[in-house]
Amino acid sequence: MLRYLIVALLAANDVGKGAVLFYLLTYAVTNLGAFGVIAIVDNAERPNDRVRDYAGLWNGHPALAALLTIFLLSLGGFPPMAGFIAKWYVLSAAVKAGYTWLAIIGVLTSVVSVFFYLRIVVMMYMTPTDAPMDVPPIPRIAGFALLISALLTFYLGILPTRVLDWASASISTIF
Repeated sequence: MLRYLIVALLAANDVGKGAVLFYLLTYAVTNLGAFGVIAIVDNAERPNDRVRDYAGLWNGHPALAALLTIFLLSLGGFPPMAGFIAKWYVLSAAVKAGYTWLAIIGVLTSVVSVFFYLRIVVMMYMTPTDAPMDVPPIPRIAGFALLISALLTFYLGILPTRVLDWASASISTIF
């Protein structure tokens, strides 16, 4: 996360200024969703702190697996998720400022991170497990929060213009 913020700040142009706030927003929404799913499936008997612990989540809890997939794909920068748009604006700010080499490094580091996110997705959908996850009933407020996070992840990825304009307008008074 920090590397993208530094790239946007280094660009020091209008696109970069708005991209900083937009990236922080999308990163917060996406991480809240991902860690929300992790908190729901965590319990005292099985802490689920290894990638292997998510094997077969799709079979037992398809909604949680689908939500976690949305959040992980957004963190990896897949379109039409918010993470893709956030990274796009940060890297385009770098290119506009003449830091094309920095944008290329950003794309390469994003590709590397995708490997780690997809490992979890593959584990959830394609790896069988002997002991399915024992997930307690999901509180309504937690389910609602996860749903809102997922909807915001798509909204910010598909229709980001209004939020980007707000971000640019709010930060223009600072710099």
